[in-house]
Amino acid sequence: MHGILSGMIDFPLTDLLDDAACSVWLEQYLHPIGLVCPRCHSTDRRLFRQHAFFPTYRCRTCQRTYTILTDTVFAKTRQRPSTIVLLLRGIAKGESTARLSRELALDRKRLGELRKQIQTNII
Repeated sequence: MHGILSGMIDFPLTDLLDDAACSVWLEQYLHPIGLVCPRCHSTDRRLFRQHAFFPTYRCRTCQRTYTILTDTVFAKTRQRPSTIVLLLRGIAKGESTARLSRELALDRKRLGELRKQIQTNII
């Protein structure tokens, strides 16, 4: 068994996490007092469009559309919830950008830029 694990093994990390659970965690982490409209701060919303991972809501007060990622550093990343959670975990653990890039199959340069934004803005 030790011989099997002694070589470089690529684990499909994002496949090991449940995206629905990660999405719930991200919403709680990114919006600790609850998800509100980024424009008018209303909590009165309706489902506008169901996407694979992050549904889009429409504010019933001002009609703005938004997701749990709107106005965060992740707004335009188009990553799965599990990838975002693993990225945050890796940064918190101090893992290198190169390692995270390999483990999460993300472009190293883009990941470096995203990491800088995360560390600068603390999400």
